[in-house]
Amino acid sequence: QVQLVESGGGLVQPGGSLRLSCAASGFTLDYYAIAWFRQAPGKEREGVSCFSASDGTTYYVDSVKGRFTISKDNAKNTVYLQMNSLKPDDTGVYYCARSSGRGCGSYNDAWGQGTLVTVSS
Repeated sequence: QVQLVESGGGLVQPGGSLRLSCAASGFTLDYYAIAWFRQAPGKEREGVSCFSASDGTTYYVDSVKGRFTISKDNAKNTVYLQMNSLKPDDTGVYYCARSSGRGCGSYNDAWGQGTLVTVSS
C-alpha cells in the first residue's frame, strides 16, 4: 500500500528553521519524483519544491529559493524539506506528494495527510 507520512511541522518564530520529513512506504523513491505543496488559510494550494527521480534535479517556487532545500535519503526512503529564514507567509499545511513518474510536473497520484507549519511571533 502506497503511503506518505509527513512530520516535523510546528510553531516557529520568524527567522527560524524547521525540517519537514516525508516518509514513503509501499514504493521506492528511486522511481518517483516527490513534491512538497503547501496551503495557507484561505488560499489555494501551491507547489513549493520537487525532487526529480530522473536526474536529481530540484525545483523551487521563487518565494522559497535560497531559503528551502529539498533532499532525499534513499536508505530511509524519506524526503526532507529544510526550511530556513521562515516568514509568516510560509504558514500553512505542508503536504508531500508522489508524482506518477520520475519527473517533476507529472500528475500527483498519492498524498500525505499534511503537517502544519505556523510562523509567528
